Amino acid sequence: MHIYRSIIFISSILLLGACNDQQAGKEEDHHDHEESTGNVVHLSNQQVEALNIKTGKLPMINMSDYVESNGQLKVPPQNEARVTAIIGANITSINVIEGDIVEKGKILAWLTHPDLIKIQAQYLEKWNELQYLEDEFTRQKNLYDENVGSGKEYQKTKAEFNSAKALLKSYEAQLKLLGLNLKRIQGGTIFERVPVYSPIKGSILSVEVMTGQYVAPQTAMFEIVNTDHIHADLMIFEKDVHKVAVGQKVVFNVESVDGELTANVYSVGKAFEQDPKAIHLHAEIENKEGLLIPGMYVRGRILTGDQKTTALPESAIARKGENHLVFKVKKRTEEWEFQPVEVKTGFKNNGWIEVKLLEDITDNTEFAWNNAYYILAEMTKGEGGGHHH
Repeated sequence: MHIYRSIIFISSILLLGACNDQQAGKEEDHHDHEESTGNVVHLSNQQVEALNIKTGKLPMINMSDYVESNGQLKVPPQNEARVTAIIGANITSINVIEGDIVEKGKILAWLTHPDLIKIQAQYLEKWNELQYLEDEFTRQKNLYDENVGSGKEYQKTKAEFNSAKALLKSYEAQLKLLGLNLKRIQGGTIFERVPVYSPIKGSILSVEVMTGQYVAPQTAMFEIVNTDHIHADLMIFEKDVHKVAVGQKVVFNVESVDGELTANVYSVGKAFEQDPKAIHLHAEIENKEGLLIPGMYVRGRILTGDQKTTALPESAIARKGENHLVFKVKKRTEEWEFQPVEVKTGFKNNGWIEVKLLEDITDNTEFAWNNAYYILAEMTKGEGGGHHH
């Protein structure tokens, strides 16, 4: 009986030891699992897609200082035109409407008036008269050279010939401005109407007249603008003038275009306007996208330095206590892993924040570019225990 009790006692001790070893093994495995997962957040492909989480490498961004400025879109003076009537006349037809694209020399409208017919008749009369005077001048000159004709008669004919020639040239100049063919008029053709031509290539900005209307000389009929060289005209206040220079980059917004446009400064004004006291800065637009019309309001920033640094969008950074965190990304087959990395933040510029990593990374390391606070919340839940999806 004593031997039997001893066997039972030894068996109990062995069994208890085995249970303790098994429990210790489980705790060690659990500890190892925590060390291998740490604070890594696991999200499924569906979660990442639903949250529209964007990822990418750590970019170098120009985070230098800048000067804020407002202004307008403008075109150079040679790229806009106001078409006026050269002579008082009535409009018989209009060939364009606002928004039409026209080439240089295109007929915009036709004009007619009795004065147009009268000036052609006067020209034709003086042209025929000049033919007679030219022949008479040549005859008198030959007689004078041969000492047969009178010098007085020769001088009189010469004066009449030169006077008629000068008057004819004035008529020719007027008819050329009206766009009429002189050779055809000399042949006897009288034009009942005259064209109004476009002086530049561009689009019709406005039509200021109507069919049948009488337009006096210098009356504005059409406005045309060529936006091929549209640029940003910005106002720089006196306190910032010393910061700007030709060659600097400009980032700006207009209401008609989503996102930002970029430009390069090609001219800085040398004289102040007094109300407000500021100078003009002109910048050539690089990406002429969307609807850009002269006169549109511009809000811009002139980047006054060229210092680039590592940066991420503001939505890529989450604050936990006194620390700022970003999240390294690894793509697995069925899920994504997001691991927190502490960073030091710096200068802010247009939605980007300068970041300095406190640990080394490889060139191929990718980071989450948005939803940092959502990932942080998932990580905080995961710290309560368990592998979180």
